[in-house]
Amino acid sequence: MRVGCPKEIKNHEYRVGLTPGAVREYAAHGHEVLVETGAGAGIGADDNAYRAAGARIADNASEIFTKSDMIVKVKEPQPREWAQLREGQILYTYLHLAPDPEQTKGLLGSGVTAVAYETVTDDRGGLPLLAPMSEVAGRLSIQAGATALQKANGGRGVLLGGVPGVLPGKVTVIGGGVVGLHAARMAVGLGADVTIIDRSIPRLRQLDDIFGGRVHTRYSTVEALEEECFSADVVVGAVLIPGAAAPKLVTREMLSGMKKGAVLVDVAIDQGGCFETSHATTHSDPTYEVDGVIHYCVANMPGAVPVTSAHALNNATLHYGLQLADKGLKALVDEPHLRNGLNVHKGRITNAAVAEALGYELAEPKKALAA
Repeated sequence: MRVGCPKEIKNHEYRVGLTPGAVREYAAHGHEVLVETGAGAGIGADDNAYRAAGARIADNASEIFTKSDMIVKVKEPQPREWAQLREGQILYTYLHLAPDPEQTKGLLGSGVTAVAYETVTDDRGGLPLLAPMSEVAGRLSIQAGATALQKANGGRGVLLGGVPGVLPGKVTVIGGGVVGLHAARMAVGLGADVTIIDRSIPRLRQLDDIFGGRVHTRYSTVEALEEECFSADVVVGAVLIPGAAAPKLVTREMLSGMKKGAVLVDVAIDQGGCFETSHATTHSDPTYEVDGVIHYCVANMPGAVPVTSAHALNNATLHYGLQLADKGLKALVDEPHLRNGLNVHKGRITNAAVAEALGYELAEPKKALAA
């Protein structure tokens, strides 16, 4: 199979779908790999590194989309990219379709077979291709929150770790999954006062054991959310419903009870955000203010640390990517966890959460592939 990797064109997105190490693995499996010139610049990998790994360098993205049987990316295709996709081609990347009707229409119209990293599953019920970026985003959320909290950046002017004689800042993490765990780890490491809110009692018990009493845990109720948000300096939104739009847990009305200059960091923004007042921002203009509360809603947070995140992502995606390259659509038929990543196939929605969120009729994946 001919596998293509274009350069990412989303604002300040420096990651790359295939590292030179991943290219070498595809080449070892007998596949031809096309990489757009400059695609790896953000991670310090020049064209020569890709040539040495066995790739052929394409002069532009158009050549990649025209000649490749499978496209491997990081972020969802932008309008000029989805216009170049076609039926019979496999797209393997993050999609986050539930809050993005325009992209969904573009993919449906192209006829492409689109496999979304964020809905591929594993034997433990986890999301193995989402997990590494959730780890990165969780840790970055505290760095971003601490920076936005500085007075010069519009925040309250609180140091999260405090100093002797002065109380530390208070961090509330909504959601105790992968993002929430890693956000809490970073916040605890800085010395902040940390509370994690979740609606799973078993998960709260697990988190309590992990942190050994260094964080507070609370069961998620409206009252708990209000109390913790009103007292927080930084609130991290880390709620995920796989494939679906994120629930709006912090309302516009709740902002009036928060401290002026407090910071909301919405890590769920790729799925539409879990704060009612969230809208996607970019690394070039990451924050905005609503009712005196600073919002940080960058939709590709891990893109800020591309060396770390691109390698972590490739470590996770390579296994299934090779299956797709080796077996084509048969890989989706044979492997149920990979088939869970199928979101779009020949103009049909094949993911239940996406279909429900956007009002499309669901095409059962196995039947769609068989047809």
